[in-house]
Amino acid sequence: MRMRLTSAHKFAIGIVAVVVLLFLAGTLFNKAKVSREPAPKSKAAGQAAVTTPSVQVTTTPEGSRAYSVRVRGRTEAARSVVVRSETAGIVAATPAVEGAYVTRGTVLCRLNVDAREAGLAQARAAVRSRELTRQATEELSAKGYRSQTQVLQDQANLDSARAALRQAEIALEQTNIRAPFNGVFDRREAEVGTYLAPGQACGTMIELDPLLIVADLPETEAGKFQVGASAVATLVGGEVLNGVVRYVARDADPQTRTYRVEISARNAKLSARSGLSADVRISAGQGPAHLIQVSSLVLDSAGRQGVRYVDEGGSVRFAPTTLIEETPEGAWVTGLRGPVRIITVGQSYVAEGQKVLVTAAR
Repeated sequence: MRMRLTSAHKFAIGIVAVVVLLFLAGTLFNKAKVSREPAPKSKAAGQAAVTTPSVQVTTTPEGSRAYSVRVRGRTEAARSVVVRSETAGIVAATPAVEGAYVTRGTVLCRLNVDAREAGLAQARAAVRSRELTRQATEELSAKGYRSQTQVLQDQANLDSARAALRQAEIALEQTNIRAPFNGVFDRREAEVGTYLAPGQACGTMIELDPLLIVADLPETEAGKFQVGASAVATLVGGEVLNGVVRYVARDADPQTRTYRVEISARNAKLSARSGLSADVRISAGQGPAHLIQVSSLVLDSAGRQGVRYVDEGGSVRFAPTTLIEETPEGAWVTGLRGPVRIITVGQSYVAEGQKVLVTAAR
Protein backbone atom coordinates (compact mmCIF):
# COMPACT_ATOMS: atom_id res chain seq x y z
CA MET A 1 0.00 0.00 0.00
CA ARG A 2 1.63 3.23 -1.13
CA MET A 3 1.86 6.11 1.39
CA ARG A 4 0.53 9.37 0.17
CA LEU A 5 2.43 12.53 1.03
CA THR A 6 0.41 15.19 2.59
CA SER A 7 1.08 18.89 2.11
CA ALA A 8 2.65 19.04 5.57
CA HIS A 9 5.13 16.34 4.68
CA LYS A 10 6.05 18.08 1.44
CA PHE A 11 6.70 21.34 3.31
CA ALA A 12 9.02 19.63 5.82
CA ILE A 13 11.01 17.91 3.08
CA GLY A 14 11.45 21.23 1.29
CA ILE A 15 12.81 22.87 4.42
CA VAL A 16 15.38 20.08 4.88
CA ALA A 17 16.47 20.30 1.25
CA VAL A 18 17.03 24.06 1.51
CA VAL A 19 19.15 23.66 4.67
CA VAL A 20 21.29 20.97 3.01
CA LEU A 21 21.83 23.14 -0.06
CA LEU A 22 22.85 26.14 2.08
CA PHE A 23 25.34 24.02 4.05
CA LEU A 24 26.95 22.63 0.89
CA ALA A 25 27.20 26.10 -0.65
CA GLY A 26 28.92 27.55 2.48
CA THR A 27 31.47 24.76 2.58
CA LEU A 28 32.44 25.22 -1.06
CA PHE A 29 32.77 29.02 -0.58
CA ASN A 30 35.09 28.69 2.41
CA LYS A 31 37.40 26.29 0.54
CA ALA A 32 37.69 28.67 -2.35
CA LYS A 33 38.52 31.60 0.01
CA VAL A 34 41.20 29.62 1.78
CA SER A 35 42.81 28.61 -1.50
CA ARG A 36 43.05 32.25 -2.60
CA GLU A 37 44.82 33.49 0.66
CA PRO A 38 48.68 33.53 0.59
CA ALA A 39 50.59 31.08 2.76
CA PRO A 40 51.63 32.63 6.15
CA LYS A 41 55.30 33.48 6.63
CA SER A 42 57.33 31.26 8.88
CA LYS A 43 57.68 32.27 12.52
CA ALA A 44 61.46 32.43 12.25
CA ALA A 45 61.35 34.75 9.26
CA GLY A 46 58.97 37.05 11.08
CA GLN A 47 61.20 37.20 14.11
CA ALA A 48 64.25 37.96 11.94
CA ALA A 49 62.52 40.89 10.35
CA VAL A 50 61.62 42.26 13.77
CA THR A 51 64.98 41.72 15.59
CA THR A 52 67.42 43.01 12.92
CA PRO A 53 68.05 46.62 14.00
CA SER A 54 68.84 49.49 11.70
CA VAL A 55 71.76 51.84 12.40
CA GLN A 56 73.25 54.88 10.72
CA VAL A 57 76.97 54.90 9.96
CA THR A 58 79.56 57.41 8.82
CA THR A 59 82.61 56.17 6.95
CA THR A 60 85.64 57.83 8.54
CA PRO A 61 88.98 57.74 6.68
CA GLU A 62 92.32 57.37 8.40
CA GLY A 63 94.24 60.63 8.74
CA SER A 64 97.48 61.85 10.28
CA ARG A 65 97.62 64.02 13.37
CA ALA A 66 100.24 65.48 15.66
CA TYR A 67 99.00 64.23 18.99
CA SER A 68 99.90 64.63 22.62
CA VAL A 69 99.56 62.89 25.96
CA ARG A 70 97.43 64.77 28.48
CA VAL A 71 98.08 64.26 32.19
CA ARG A 72 97.63 66.05 35.48
CA GLY A 73 100.81 67.33 37.08
CA ARG A 74 102.23 69.77 39.59
CA THR A 75 105.02 72.31 39.73
CA GLU A 76 108.20 71.69 41.70
CA ALA A 77 111.37 73.64 42.34
CA ALA A 78 114.24 72.56 40.12
CA ARG A 79 116.37 72.41 43.26
CA SER A 80 115.53 72.60 46.94
CA VAL A 81 118.49 72.63 49.31
CA VAL A 82 118.71 73.01 53.08
CA VAL A 83 121.79 75.22 53.59
CA ARG A 84 123.67 74.02 56.67
CA SER A 85 126.48 75.36 58.80
CA GLU A 86 129.96 73.86 58.34
CA THR A 87 131.27 75.12 61.67
CA ALA A 88 130.00 75.87 65.15
CA GLY A 89 129.01 79.31 66.33
CA ILE A 90 126.29 81.71 67.39
CA VAL A 91 124.33 83.47 64.64
CA ALA A 92 125.36 87.14 64.64
CA ALA A 93 123.32 88.34 61.63
CA THR A 94 120.78 87.18 59.04
CA PRO A 95 121.32 89.53 56.07
CA ALA A 96 119.08 87.70 53.57
CA VAL A 97 115.37 88.47 53.63
CA GLU A 98 113.17 85.40 53.88
CA GLY A 99 111.35 84.83 50.56
CA ALA A 100 113.68 87.11 48.57
CA TYR A 101 115.59 86.24 45.41
CA VAL A 102 119.33 86.01 46.09
CA THR A 103 122.33 85.31 43.91
CA ARG A 104 124.97 82.67 44.44
CA GLY A 105 127.39 83.63 47.23
CA THR A 106 124.98 85.90 49.10
CA VAL A 107 125.41 85.59 52.89
CA LEU A 108 122.32 83.99 54.40
CA CYS A 109 123.53 83.67 58.01
CA ARG A 110 126.68 85.07 59.63
CA LEU A 111 128.21 83.50 62.74
CA ASN A 112 130.34 85.17 65.38
CA VAL A 113 133.99 84.92 64.39
CA ASP A 114 135.10 84.50 68.02
CA ALA A 115 138.86 83.68 68.07
CA ARG A 116 139.02 82.82 64.38
CA GLU A 117 140.41 86.22 63.36
CA ALA A 118 143.16 85.89 65.97
CA GLY A 119 143.93 82.40 64.71
CA LEU A 120 144.18 83.76 61.17
CA ALA A 121 146.58 86.49 62.27
CA GLN A 122 148.71 83.94 64.09
CA ALA A 123 148.83 81.70 61.01
CA ARG A 124 149.90 84.61 58.81
CA ALA A 125 152.69 85.51 61.24
CA ALA A 126 153.87 81.90 61.27
CA VAL A 127 154.06 81.85 57.48
CA ARG A 128 156.05 85.07 57.43
CA SER A 129 158.48 83.67 60.03
CA ARG A 130 158.96 80.44 58.09
CA GLU A 131 159.58 82.37 54.87
CA LEU A 132 162.34 84.41 56.53
CA THR A 133 163.91 81.30 58.04
CA ARG A 134 163.94 79.49 54.71
CA GLN A 135 165.39 82.53 52.94
CA ALA A 136 168.23 82.79 55.47
CA THR A 137 168.93 79.06 55.27
CA GLU A 138 169.17 79.23 51.47
CA GLU A 139 171.64 82.12 51.67
CA LEU A 140 173.80 80.28 54.22
CA SER A 141 173.57 77.08 52.21
CA ALA A 142 174.84 78.92 49.15
CA LYS A 143 177.92 79.96 51.17
CA GLY A 144 178.39 76.46 52.52
CA TYR A 145 177.24 77.17 56.07
CA ARG A 146 174.05 75.11 55.94
CA SER A 147 173.42 71.67 54.53
CA GLN A 148 170.90 70.95 51.81
CA THR A 149 168.99 68.85 54.33
CA GLN A 150 168.44 71.92 56.49
CA VAL A 151 167.15 73.82 53.46
CA LEU A 152 164.63 71.06 52.73
CA GLN A 153 163.55 70.99 56.37
CA ASP A 154 162.89 74.74 56.41
CA GLN A 155 160.92 74.43 53.16
CA ALA A 156 158.75 71.72 54.72
CA ASN A 157 158.13 73.93 57.75
CA LEU A 158 157.07 76.76 55.43
CA ASP A 159 154.66 74.49 53.56
CA SER A 160 153.13 73.38 56.86
CA ALA A 161 152.68 77.00 57.96
CA ARG A 162 150.98 77.86 54.68
CA ALA A 163 148.59 74.91 55.11
CA ALA A 164 147.75 76.11 58.63
CA LEU A 165 147.07 79.59 57.21
CA ARG A 166 144.70 78.13 54.64
CA GLN A 167 142.86 76.25 57.38
CA ALA A 168 142.49 79.47 59.39
CA GLU A 169 141.15 81.30 56.33
CA ILE A 170 138.59 78.55 55.68
CA ALA A 171 137.51 78.51 59.33
CA LEU A 172 136.90 82.25 59.21
CA GLU A 173 135.08 82.06 55.87
CA GLN A 174 132.80 79.31 57.19
CA THR A 175 131.25 81.81 59.58
CA ASN A 176 129.50 83.20 56.48
CA ILE A 177 126.84 80.72 55.35
CA ARG A 178 126.24 81.55 51.67
CA ALA A 179 123.67 80.75 48.99
CA PRO A 180 124.91 77.83 46.85
CA PHE A 181 123.04 79.00 43.69
CA ASN A 182 120.76 81.71 42.34
CA GLY A 183 117.29 81.25 43.76
CA VAL A 184 114.79 82.13 46.45
CA PHE A 185 115.75 82.09 50.13
CA ASP A 186 112.46 80.42 50.92
CA ARG A 187 112.67 79.74 54.64
CA ARG A 188 114.98 80.78 57.47
CA GLU A 189 115.66 78.17 60.14
CA ALA A 190 117.97 80.16 62.45
CA GLU A 191 117.65 83.60 64.03
CA VAL A 192 120.17 85.94 65.61
CA GLY A 193 121.44 84.34 68.81
CA THR A 194 120.81 80.76 67.67
CA TYR A 195 123.72 78.42 68.29
CA LEU A 196 124.49 76.32 65.22
CA ALA A 197 126.54 73.17 65.41
CA PRO A 198 128.11 71.76 62.24
CA GLY A 199 125.32 70.36 60.05
CA GLN A 200 122.50 72.43 61.52
CA ALA A 201 120.31 74.44 59.13
CA CYS A 202 120.46 78.14 58.42
CA GLY A 203 117.59 78.02 55.90
CA THR A 204 116.19 76.56 52.67
CA MET A 205 117.04 77.68 49.13
CA ILE A 206 114.85 76.80 46.13
CA GLU A 207 115.45 77.29 42.42
CA LEU A 208 112.33 78.34 40.48
CA ASP A 209 113.92 79.26 37.15
CA PRO A 210 113.81 76.88 35.46
CA LEU A 211 110.69 75.45 37.07
CA LEU A 212 109.83 71.76 36.96
CA ILE A 213 106.41 70.40 36.04
CA VAL A 214 106.19 66.85 37.32
CA ALA A 215 103.62 64.22 36.30
CA ASP A 216 103.09 60.50 36.84
CA LEU A 217 102.40 58.61 33.63
CA PRO A 218 100.62 55.26 33.36
CA GLU A 219 102.56 52.46 31.73
CA THR A 220 100.47 52.78 28.55
CA GLU A 221 101.70 56.35 27.99
CA ALA A 222 105.27 56.36 29.34
CA GLY A 223 106.84 54.99 26.16
CA LYS A 224 105.18 57.37 23.71
CA PHE A 225 107.78 60.15 23.87
CA GLN A 226 111.44 60.80 24.61
CA VAL A 227 113.58 63.32 26.47
CA GLY A 228 113.47 66.60 24.55
CA ALA A 229 109.78 66.38 23.61
CA SER A 230 107.93 69.69 23.81
CA ALA A 231 105.24 70.22 26.44
CA VAL A 232 102.71 72.86 27.48
CA ALA A 233 101.46 73.23 31.05
CA THR A 234 98.41 75.26 32.05
CA LEU A 235 98.57 76.15 35.72
CA VAL A 236 95.60 76.34 38.05
CA GLY A 237 95.53 80.14 37.75
CA GLY A 238 95.51 80.07 33.95
CA GLU A 239 99.21 80.81 33.38
CA VAL A 240 100.72 78.83 30.49
CA LEU A 241 104.32 77.56 30.58
CA ASN A 242 106.18 76.04 27.63
CA GLY A 243 108.91 73.54 28.31
CA VAL A 244 110.68 70.36 27.28
CA VAL A 245 110.85 66.91 28.82
CA ARG A 246 114.17 66.53 30.67
CA TYR A 247 113.62 63.19 32.40
CA VAL A 248 111.45 60.09 32.03
CA ALA A 249 111.79 57.42 34.71
CA ARG A 250 112.81 53.93 33.61
CA ASP A 251 111.57 52.28 36.80
CA ALA A 252 107.91 52.44 37.84
CA ASP A 253 106.76 53.51 41.27
CA PRO A 254 106.14 50.21 43.12
CA GLN A 255 102.92 51.51 44.70
CA THR A 256 101.19 53.25 41.77
CA ARG A 257 102.91 51.53 38.80
CA THR A 258 103.40 54.94 37.20
CA TYR A 259 106.48 56.60 35.72
CA ARG A 260 107.73 60.02 36.79
CA VAL A 261 108.29 62.58 34.04
CA GLU A 262 109.92 65.98 34.57
CA ILE A 263 109.41 68.98 32.29
CA SER A 264 111.73 71.98 32.51
CA ALA A 265 110.10 75.37 31.82
CA ARG A 266 111.37 78.95 31.97
CA ASN A 267 110.00 81.04 34.84
CA ALA A 268 112.09 84.20 34.53
CA LYS A 269 109.66 86.40 36.47
CA LEU A 270 109.24 83.76 39.20
CA SER A 271 105.49 84.21 38.82
CA ALA A 272 104.81 80.48 39.07
CA ARG A 273 105.29 78.89 42.47
CA SER A 274 106.18 75.39 43.50
CA GLY A 275 103.28 73.06 44.32
CA LEU A 276 100.69 74.36 41.82
CA SER A 277 98.40 71.93 39.98
CA ALA A 278 98.86 71.84 36.21
CA ASP A 279 97.15 70.42 33.15
CA VAL A 280 100.01 69.08 31.02
CA ARG A 281 100.10 68.21 27.32
CA ILE A 282 103.24 66.41 26.14
CA SER A 283 103.86 66.11 22.41
CA ALA A 284 103.97 62.47 21.34
CA GLY A 285 104.76 63.05 17.66
CA GLN A 286 102.80 62.42 14.45
CA GLY A 287 100.71 59.34 13.86
CA PRO A 288 97.55 57.82 12.36
CA ALA A 289 94.29 59.12 13.78
CA HIS A 290 90.56 59.37 12.95
CA LEU A 291 88.26 62.37 13.27
CA ILE A 292 84.93 61.21 14.72
CA GLN A 293 81.81 62.69 16.27
CA VAL A 294 82.12 62.96 20.03
CA SER A 295 78.58 61.58 20.38
CA SER A 296 79.65 58.29 18.76
CA LEU A 297 81.91 57.40 21.71
CA VAL A 298 80.57 54.64 23.97
CA LEU A 299 81.76 52.41 26.80
CA ASP A 300 82.01 48.65 26.53
CA SER A 301 81.17 46.18 29.30
CA ALA A 302 84.70 46.57 30.72
CA GLY A 303 84.36 50.34 30.95
CA ARG A 304 86.71 51.07 28.04
CA GLN A 305 85.95 54.08 25.87
CA GLY A 306 85.70 53.47 22.15
CA VAL A 307 83.40 53.27 19.13
CA ARG A 308 81.10 50.65 17.62
CA TYR A 309 81.46 50.09 13.90
CA VAL A 310 80.09 47.76 11.23
CA ASP A 311 82.50 45.33 9.59
CA GLU A 312 82.35 44.04 6.02
CA GLY A 313 80.02 41.22 7.04
CA GLY A 314 77.43 43.59 8.49
CA SER A 315 78.21 42.74 12.12
CA VAL A 316 78.80 45.17 14.96
CA ARG A 317 82.34 45.44 16.34
CA PHE A 318 83.86 47.48 19.19
CA ALA A 319 87.25 49.21 19.05
CA PRO A 320 88.79 50.91 22.11
CA THR A 321 90.13 54.37 21.30
CA THR A 322 92.28 57.01 22.94
CA LEU A 323 91.19 60.63 22.75
CA ILE A 324 94.11 62.82 21.67
CA GLU A 325 92.40 66.13 20.89
CA GLU A 326 88.98 67.75 20.73
CA THR A 327 88.30 70.33 18.01
CA PRO A 328 85.16 72.16 16.80
CA GLU A 329 84.96 69.57 14.01
CA GLY A 330 85.00 66.58 16.36
CA ALA A 331 87.34 64.37 18.34
CA TRP A 332 90.64 62.98 17.08
CA VAL A 333 91.24 59.45 18.37
CA THR A 334 93.75 56.67 17.93
CA GLY A 335 93.10 52.93 17.95
CA LEU A 336 91.41 52.50 14.56
CA ARG A 337 92.92 51.33 11.28
CA GLY A 338 91.93 52.33 7.75
CA PRO A 339 88.48 53.57 6.71
CA VAL A 340 85.91 52.59 9.35
CA ARG A 341 82.09 52.60 9.19
CA ILE A 342 81.41 54.10 12.61
CA ILE A 343 77.88 53.81 14.00
CA THR A 344 76.63 57.32 14.73
CA VAL A 345 72.94 56.56 15.43
CA GLY A 346 71.89 53.48 17.38
CA GLN A 347 75.32 52.59 18.77
CA SER A 348 73.95 52.35 22.30
CA TYR A 349 71.31 49.75 21.36
CA VAL A 350 73.41 47.12 19.58
CA ALA A 351 75.95 44.61 20.85
CA GLU A 352 79.20 43.27 19.45
CA GLY A 353 78.66 40.50 16.92
CA GLN A 354 75.04 41.49 16.22
CA LYS A 355 73.86 41.73 12.60
CA VAL A 356 72.48 45.14 11.63
CA LEU A 357 70.89 46.92 8.69
CA VAL A 358 73.10 49.83 7.62
CA THR A 359 71.93 53.21 6.38
CA ALA A 360 74.13 56.18 5.61
CA ALA A 361 74.08 59.07 8.06
CA ARG A 362 72.06 62.06 6.96
